[in-house]
This record gives sequence, C-alpha cells and structure tokens, in this order.
Amino acid sequence: MISDRVRVRFAPSPTGYLHVGGLRTALYNYLFAKKNNGSFILRIEDTDRARFVEGAVENLIDTLKWSGLTIDEGPGNEGAYGPYTQSERLSIYQEQTQKLIDSGNAYYCFCSKQRLEEMREERKEQGAQPVYDKHCLHLSKDQIKSNIDSGLPYVIRLNVKPGEKIYVNDLIRGNIEFDSSTVDDQVLMKSDGYPTYHLANVVDDHLMKITHVIRGEEWLPSTPKHVLLYKFFGWEIPGFAHLPLLLNPDRTKLSKRQGDVAVEDYRSKGYLKEALINFVALLGWNAGDDREFYYLSELVENFSLERVNKAGAVFNLEKLDWLNAEHLRAKDNADLLKLLRNELKINPEVEDDFTDEYLVQVIEAMRERVKFVKEIVDTGIYFFTPPVNYDEASVAKNWKSDSAVNLSLLNEKIAELENPVKDDFENALRHAAVELSTGAGKIIHPLRIALSGVSGGPGVFDIAYILGKEECMRRIKRAIDKLG
Repeated sequence: MISDRVRVRFAPSPTGYLHVGGLRTALYNYLFAKKNNGSFILRIEDTDRARFVEGAVENLIDTLKWSGLTIDEGPGNEGAYGPYTQSERLSIYQEQTQKLIDSGNAYYCFCSKQRLEEMREERKEQGAQPVYDKHCLHLSKDQIKSNIDSGLPYVIRLNVKPGEKIYVNDLIRGNIEFDSSTVDDQVLMKSDGYPTYHLANVVDDHLMKITHVIRGEEWLPSTPKHVLLYKFFGWEIPGFAHLPLLLNPDRTKLSKRQGDVAVEDYRSKGYLKEALINFVALLGWNAGDDREFYYLSELVENFSLERVNKAGAVFNLEKLDWLNAEHLRAKDNADLLKLLRNELKINPEVEDDFTDEYLVQVIEAMRERVKFVKEIVDTGIYFFTPPVNYDEASVAKNWKSDSAVNLSLLNEKIAELENPVKDDFENALRHAAVELSTGAGKIIHPLRIALSGVSGGPGVFDIAYILGKEECMRRIKRAIDKLG
C-alpha cells in the first residue's frame, strides 16, 4: 500500500555530473515534498554498469548539498527503506522477477543480438512496430532448463498482451492512452544479472512507498510498461508527473553542444546557488503572476504541480545572469564577505591580508556593478593590488600635459588631511582645481587613472576613501613617475 504521507524520490544515474535538467527534477520533487510535509528521497540507480563513473555518486550528493536540497533519506542518510543504491538490492529484483515469471507476466529470452537486429529490421520493412516478436515466449520448461544448464545467455522480458488499452493519469498532462501493441516486451533483467531501469524503479518505488513519480518527459513513453508492471505485481500505482523538456534558445533539446549543461559548470563559474535554484524553478513553472525572484523557502510555499507547463522551457542564460545579479545584491555583507574571501584565495595576483572592514567597503562600492562575486576581484582588482599598467585608451584621452602638475598639487592637499572621509578627498581636489584655475574634471579623470589604472568603476572619491590617504598618495606618485 502506498503511504498516506507524500514520499517522492530523485533517482539519478551516476554517469559523471548532474545535468541542470536533473537539478530541476530534484528541485520539483523537493518542493512538492516540502509543500506537502512529505519526504524527499535520493536513490542511486547504478544498474547500468557500462555507464557507471567512479566518484559520480559522491559528486551528485555534494552538488545536491551545495544547492540546498537536503534529502530526508538516501545514501549516507539511511531510513527505513534502504539500501538506497540499486546495486545493493539485486536479490530483491531477482525475487520480484521470479514472481513475474511464475505468474506468466515475464519470460526467459535466449535470442542472440544478431537475431534481434534482423527481426527488428524485418518488422520495419513490413511497416510494423519494431517490438520483440515473442519468439521465446512459448519455449517449454524443458527447453528453458536445457538452455540455462548449457550456459546459454538469457534476459527476462515483460510479457505485454497485445490489443489492450493502457491508461496513464498524468498530473501535468492529464489522461493519456497507449495501445499495448506499440509497447515492447521490455527486458527486465539483463544477462549480467542486473535489472533494467524499468523493473528496478517500479520495484523500488513500491517498496520505498513512493506516492508520486515526478520525472522528465523523456520517460513518458516508458510509463505504460511501468503501469503494466504495477498491475502484474498487484501493486497500487503512484501518481505520475512528467516535466517538460529543457530547450536551447533555438528550441532544440538542451545539449552540451550549445552550452554548459552540468550544474558543476555553473557552480565553478561563480553562479550563486540561490540564483541557479531560482532560475531552474522557473523552467516550466510559474506561480500564475509576473514574479521572478524567489528564495528556496518561497518556492516551497508557492509550488504546485498544477502550475507546471506541458510545453518545453527555453534555457535563457541572460535571465540566469540577471537573477544572479539580483540575488547577489540581496545578500547581506557577511555572506558576500565569505564568498569574496573564497575568490581572493584562488586569485594568484592577490595576497589576502585585508581586514573585514576594508572588504565590506569594497563590496558596498561594487555590489551594484557586478553580476558575480568574482567580478568584484576581476573588475575591481585595483582594490587589492596597485595598478601596474594603465589603460592606454583612457591615458590617451584623459592624461594631459598638465596632469602630472595637477596631481602633484592634489597630493599635497591630500597629505594635509587627517582621518579623511570621502567628502574630504573631494574637497581637496576642488581646492586644488581652484588654485590651479582649472576645471575639477581635468583632475578627476587623471586621478581615476592613477588610483585604478582604468576608466570605469565606482565613484573616484569612493575609491580614494576605501584605499585610504597613504595608498592614494603612493599611487598618485607612481602614476606621475610612470606617465610623466
């Protein structure tokens, strides 16, 4: 019997990395569970040994943990229905497969790969569905025993009866009807003794009391096989919800050929987990209004499967970048300080010996100007190390024949300041401009070059105040020496 309490699972295969589509599946399962006070289970489906990648399980768990999707049960967090790794459950699948054989709902198949290929080609030429022709269904018990005793490789197939209607009630797509004549006698148990996805996921979902199966649209054609398995076992069928495809901007299926598809890639590029989760949530779901900025707790509060679209969702990188900037600006200084220190740690140009107070000033100056924390370092490198070179275009435009003289006087004015605040630097410059009978602009632009080496960035007096009196004076003198 299915549990009265909502229980959902995310069941990835450990094939190397977590696809952003996989993250969305995990997220929607998590949101549905938490909205309904249910449980979110992680199950590792590692029965395809040919595609298994060493270390992938640990990577999956680490990525989910990073994203904030805390599991209630799974590897390393065992519950009452483990083990949660399919390769540790082989005896369970063998026992359940035998039940299907005994009831006539599954059978041994000894066909060679060559025969299967020839049969499928022949059926295609005849215009028939390229499904298995049930050649081995009617083998006698003696034939089966003889084949097994002689070591002949075999698989075990689902026995699909032709001419029947199979109904799937999908929570997103409504009622869907399938003709059993188009459904293959799916292999349930492979010749290596490992189950296929189809058998293992149905058995596990039942034994783990999964109430709702929320997964990608690509599994919809397989669902009639799963419904038949539930019926053959005499088990209650869970609710199904098949999520829309993720699409490239040209509306082709999202693929690595057109950009990054691994969550790890976005993490390493500096995207905030809050922004990525927010973005992925909106790939196929909305709350029925124009709101786009969400925290995870707010997604839980607003989520419902009824608001998930059927149509494919376009992966718009510009929107992700915008959300990253919005989440960055919404973070408090303490959070950004930790992230900034991490960036400084991995930057070879910088030695992080800065005080928290100094870095918070840099954060406040740069917050509105960047989309990523790493851009605080990349575009504001002058806050962390003096400029070695000066932007040529800016020098050509703004460093004039009198700039050295103007800045020399400004340096004298700065030297007279005691514990200066931002306005003191501005007043010093304006007093220098008056004495020189020149416009403040003729000093401001060269000052920016001297302090930062570039033409853009926060206000020049903000930069001066953050760097402090002594550092400003050193940089001005160095620029005069170098640029003349």
